Amino acid sequence: MLDRCEPLPEGGEWGADALSKLVVELAGRQPLFRATGGSHAAGLVTRAGWQAVREDVGRHNAVDKAVGWALLSNGWCGNAGVLIVSGRCGFEVAQKAVMARIPVVVSISAPTSLAVEVARSANLTLAGFARDGRLTVYSCPERVTGCAKL
Repeated sequence: MLDRCEPLPEGGEWGADALSKLVVELAGRQPLFRATGGSHAAGLVTRAGWQAVREDVGRHNAVDKAVGWALLSNGWCGNAGVLIVSGRCGFEVAQKAVMARIPVVVSISAPTSLAVEVARSANLTLAGFARDGRLTVYSCPERVTGCAKL
């Protein structure tokens, strides 16, 4: 399906510290998780701040809810955004970000090797292991300053 998509445009640099803080902030925006301990979250952020946070039992469903909101929202410009996910990043999450034209995905856990492959082929910046003030960038590191890059 991604063969029909243009690669994501260059630009949109973010600091590693800022991205790491967003992961912490996402946790504070998860009332369902606080109440049950059994949900995932996906959040969309621009330079103007948090645009949407959605929760669901499935991490893919949380991403669908957040991206769906963005696509239906009149003011959303995906090219300026970051998708933050509370679990690992599978290829489906990377693919959804590319299709929604979101250039940066940050996950609290590891990405799958297929997610990294998708990210590299589509010019998507993919960062994982975003915790304790650190993160690792697996693809398109030029959008992130001040972190470990593979």
